[in-house]
Amino acid sequence: MSAAISHDTSSRSPMSMTSGHLPAGASVGIGIAAIAVGSGLAAALGGFHPVKAGLIAAPLFLGLLYAISASVEGARKAKDRVATATVTGAFGLVMIPLVSLLWTVVTRGSGRMDATFFTDTMRNVVGEGGGIKHALIGTLIVTGLATLFSVPFGLFTAVYLVEYGDTGSRLSRVITMMVDVMTGIPSIVAGLFAYSLFVLFQGSGARSGLAGAVALTVLMTPVVIRSSEEMLRLVQNELREASLALGVPKWKTITKVVLPTSIGGILTGATLAIARVIGETAPLLVTAGLAQDTNWNPLSGRMTTLPVQAYYSFAQPTLPPELSIDRAWGAALVLIIVVAILFTLARVLATILKPKGLR
Repeated sequence: MSAAISHDTSSRSPMSMTSGHLPAGASVGIGIAAIAVGSGLAAALGGFHPVKAGLIAAPLFLGLLYAISASVEGARKAKDRVATATVTGAFGLVMIPLVSLLWTVVTRGSGRMDATFFTDTMRNVVGEGGGIKHALIGTLIVTGLATLFSVPFGLFTAVYLVEYGDTGSRLSRVITMMVDVMTGIPSIVAGLFAYSLFVLFQGSGARSGLAGAVALTVLMTPVVIRSSEEMLRLVQNELREASLALGVPKWKTITKVVLPTSIGGILTGATLAIARVIGETAPLLVTAGLAQDTNWNPLSGRMTTLPVQAYYSFAQPTLPPELSIDRAWGAALVLIIVVAILFTLARVLATILKPKGLR
């Protein structure tokens, strides 16, 4: 019996293990053929259109890919190829609006990327000229205050939920429920809450950068709590147990072991929270208002941010309106650049602060 098996194994072709594979460029060739057929059918059915051609070519490509792969490689490999092609296509489809958005903002906003755009304000500007100095400073002040309020509070809350709060305790359940509720609060509601709070102290019509920061804090805090909580839970319990076994107090274990281990994720989560609120317009329209000049005092007076500046440039353009719209696109581009700088800074800090053994 063993001799027969040995003889059968030795009689197999050396290429039998690799002969059932499609060539490397088979999927690309099938895709090109499907696009060509889809374009032809779309043109024959009332005129060519990219969307119509794509709707025809996509199922045709998946069907051809499955049929050809199943006949050569088997049904299991064919399903794998179809799943891979579907996920890749979905990713490419999602990237289309993102790339289109970035391309539009860069092409429309790069025309105002000059020195005066960053050094001038909108004071006494009617037509040509003007800049975003006041809006950029207002954005940094309001967002900085919101970060100063929300990040420590959110991090301390996450530490309590993970390290001290029993998941079955009533306080932990209440905090978790409130965080979930705050995550779904509309931004305009946060703005109205902050406005009502400051009206109690400053009277009707109160506008200030601090009020805007409070509104953004309401939106930012639950994001910080959730992201920090998840990062803290990812820290291995073995690290905590090893530290506690050496006699290290729990608070010191958290500050010296848990937080340094998860600092990269915490910083990334804080950056995501900042990116979540830095582009908010509705709550700042209610709380901070619109100013034409720089206001360095967040405790008093209106303070303009980049989203509000872009909104008013579109909604209430000056004459000629093209100049005002160009300023709006420029403000949008600067806002994207600020967010990109924040993400880069967060990644650099996460790499620097991460413990050496985890880099």
